[in-house]
Amino acid sequence: MAFQVEVAARGADRLGECPLWDEREKMLWWVDSRWPAVKRLDPASGAVMMLVLPEVVGSIAFRESGGLIAATKSGIHFLDAASGALEARANPEAHLPENRFNDGRCDRQGRFWAGTMCDVRRDPTGSLYRFDADMACTKLKNTIIIPNSLAFGPDGRSMYFADTNRHTILAYDYDPVSGAATRERLFADTGNGRPDGSCVDAEGCLWNAEYGAWRLVRYTPAGKVDRVLEMPVANPTCCCFGGEDLGTLYVTTATQRLTPEDLQKQPLAGSLLALRPGVKGLPEGRFAG
Repeated sequence: MAFQVEVAARGADRLGECPLWDEREKMLWWVDSRWPAVKRLDPASGAVMMLVLPEVVGSIAFRESGGLIAATKSGIHFLDAASGALEARANPEAHLPENRFNDGRCDRQGRFWAGTMCDVRRDPTGSLYRFDADMACTKLKNTIIIPNSLAFGPDGRSMYFADTNRHTILAYDYDPVSGAATRERLFADTGNGRPDGSCVDAEGCLWNAEYGAWRLVRYTPAGKVDRVLEMPVANPTCCCFGGEDLGTLYVTTATQRLTPEDLQKQPLAGSLLALRPGVKGLPEGRFAG
């Protein structure tokens, strides 16, 4: 089945990441981690708003009470969606100045999960944390190189996570009541593919952006490859479902480390892309704090 990839917002993001559809305001949010900036697209007009931040931002999530929660170089912050002001809330790795937060996502009960990584070398010094509504912090996993692919199943009873440089996606049993992630197991071996950001559709399948591989991969809940969608850029970074019917798949992309020759071959690199894959997504979880 052929899919037409369209440009939702033309740009030159160095490291576009973490697209999120706001079903309340009918807007698409994402970050350019390396600008660093948080962006918002109004699909009705095509207008893009940008909040420039003072430090690298890895991911964002909506707050139930309004505004955003942001995982950045210096920890977890509340982000004013109008002014861009950051309010520091937690920094469990203040003792690791070379680390920063990367991928993050809320579960369906309003807890925020985010992982850290060394931003200087590819040392396995990162960890995966859960932040509850009161900002209590729980560490699930350490010795991480690049945390990515955080996503939750439709019923909230499964969680996914990938350490990109290890070329595997992991699955966990997830307790929606306690927020405990247990029974870690291999979900998918991506071979030479580097698993970046993911989302889950309404049928419970995981969509993963493979960085450097020019493609998106859809996995069944059993971890089997269901579809491979070729992309017009080498570095798709993350995806999410949005639009009025949650039937549009938005894809962020990156230009970092691409040569001028690379950019000539992929002029859409750094743009926000969109396609209609024939399935629908789910509303994003919102942080309860």
